[in-house]
Amino acid sequence: MGACPRKGIRLARRPTTPANRPDAGGLPAGWPAPPSAEKIAVLHTRVVTGAGGGPDKTILFSAPFLADTEYWLAAGYMHPPGDAGFEAVRKRAADAGCPFIGIPDAGPLDRSVIRTLLDVCRRYNVRVWHGHDYKSNAIGLMLRPFWNMKLISTVHGWVKQTNRTPLYYAVDRWCLPYYHHVICVSDDLVQAIRKLGVPEERCSLILNAIDEKAFARKFPAAQSPLRQEHGTPPGRLVIGAVGRLSAEKAFNNLIRSVHTLVREGLDVELWIAGDGDARADLENLIDHLGLRDRVKLLGFCLDTIALYHAMDVFALSSLREGLPNVVLEAMSMGVPVVSTAVAGVPRLIRDGESGLLVPIADVESLSAALRKVVSDAALRHALAEAGRKVIEREFGFRQRMLLEKAVYDRVLSVAGGPTGRIGQEPLPV
Repeated sequence: MGACPRKGIRLARRPTTPANRPDAGGLPAGWPAPPSAEKIAVLHTRVVTGAGGGPDKTILFSAPFLADTEYWLAAGYMHPPGDAGFEAVRKRAADAGCPFIGIPDAGPLDRSVIRTLLDVCRRYNVRVWHGHDYKSNAIGLMLRPFWNMKLISTVHGWVKQTNRTPLYYAVDRWCLPYYHHVICVSDDLVQAIRKLGVPEERCSLILNAIDEKAFARKFPAAQSPLRQEHGTPPGRLVIGAVGRLSAEKAFNNLIRSVHTLVREGLDVELWIAGDGDARADLENLIDHLGLRDRVKLLGFCLDTIALYHAMDVFALSSLREGLPNVVLEAMSMGVPVVSTAVAGVPRLIRDGESGLLVPIADVESLSAALRKVVSDAALRHALAEAGRKVIEREFGFRQRMLLEKAVYDRVLSVAGGPTGRIGQEPLPV
């Protein structure tokens, strides 16, 4: 493979040695203290707008799960300057105990972002750059000639389709074959990454996971304070959904399905938690269908555990996903799930046993599955119990982090860790 282009980037080289590692003095305001010399620093990098999304639940909650190992995990998040929603991300990091660095990013021409991230790498002696989107993948590759570190990326999927999506995919197609390792969160993404030219030995499937101890039901949905707060009448069932308000989530299909149930006389209402650019269109649809008293757009909700406590059923109507964290959370909370059979969801849910699956973009099938589950209390109970058992058995967060640690061990050739081609071959830059 060819060399990594460096045209237009002027950054001073500096050798990577513990001796020139800076101490905590002089750190910019809000930056965490560097780890002890015995720790191996891993920097998770990502671009966010507003309150972030599903990948942040994995990134920000990773740090405490490896705190008792040789690794020190931190998050370096690029965000638009003055973005008020970013404070919600910062708070989530603080609540999770994740060392966190916010990096204002004015856009593609803002070269200060690259300089700041190089400074972060130097100050914290970063040994592993862990990117989570196309821009952080590109920046990691650009910085490596100036700071010797291993490059890992987690691919969460190119789910939000815009006129820039082909560009994002093209950047990843250029970057990821140069990475030491690529982690995919669903089987379809493994195939996509292999098509980009990433060798099999540099690609792993590590599914998303959940802290099943934190996401555990404490009381029945009928006792939720949120139901009273939102004026839900006693006896009415709440169908819940969580996600960015954008086209790929297909909340319009979910709203149409609920409209069908209400017309049939079923006493249900729909709560959708999240913000996004499709909000106005969804509000217009709600008004058009006369559902103002039955569909509530709640906006961004920081306390999702309280939200799941209020739900009788969780619905995912997405057209594109990786392995959605919200489905893991709902199942862990003992909420029965109805979902489109999108990407990694069929690996998580066995139809009719641990949830109900419907074809993608099929409103009639979605309506039928919701009708079935809201009409049958015994089925709801059975699906909820089976879903919780799936999480406990296969999708616990500690188990996932041990798999991620094994990737770090391998690329760094840590003593006692797995050995092989990854981490032993020089990266071509």
